[in-house]
Amino acid sequence: MKAILFDLDNTLYGADRALFNLIDVRINHYMHHVIGINKDHVDTLRQRYWQHYGVTLQGLIREHDADPEDYLNYVHDIDVPSRLSENKPLRNMLKNLPQRKFVFTNGSLCHAHRVLNCLKIEDCFEDIFDIRVSDYIPKPHRSPYDAVLTATGLTGEECVMVEDCIENLHTASALGMKTILVSDQEIHHDVDAVVRCAEEVGGVIQDWMA
Repeated sequence: MKAILFDLDNTLYGADRALFNLIDVRINHYMHHVIGINKDHVDTLRQRYWQHYGVTLQGLIREHDADPEDYLNYVHDIDVPSRLSENKPLRNMLKNLPQRKFVFTNGSLCHAHRVLNCLKIEDCFEDIFDIRVSDYIPKPHRSPYDAVLTATGLTGEECVMVEDCIENLHTASALGMKTILVSDQEIHHDVDAVVRCAEEVGGVIQDWMA
């Protein structure tokens, strides 16, 4: 157990902070005002893109020739400090873990920096891997996981993945990673552990090490 890969949104902070709601609004605005999609069709298309491609961005690239960098800058232009603030318990937990720690997100690097800065935990991580790590292909597709493992020099068996999305953990598990789901539901199949918040990850890791 040499490294821990942490998802970002709704993992390192709680879904109750509703930060992703701000991003959702920006995505809808982008699809309507920038791409030119009829606003009555936006929700239906977003659902289809999620089902087919894993993220809205891939659908817009493939079907509307969208500029991925323009999209990422637009949708992540949100007021992060209005929803997030310093989390000392989380920082202490991360600092006490001896393993290498990385952020692995389907979001953008600039968004990750803003979130980590607000939580005051940016220096706890060795590196951040965003949606660009595999040419905008998102989790749960395997290629971004392979890219992260190659970049870090790690094998799946040497890693733990912490996520709020169980589908993303299934790919991690298939690569040999231990999996921790962040969820308020106590019982889930096909994961190694469930925690209510990221602050509880340290206790799980310590138990495994013991």
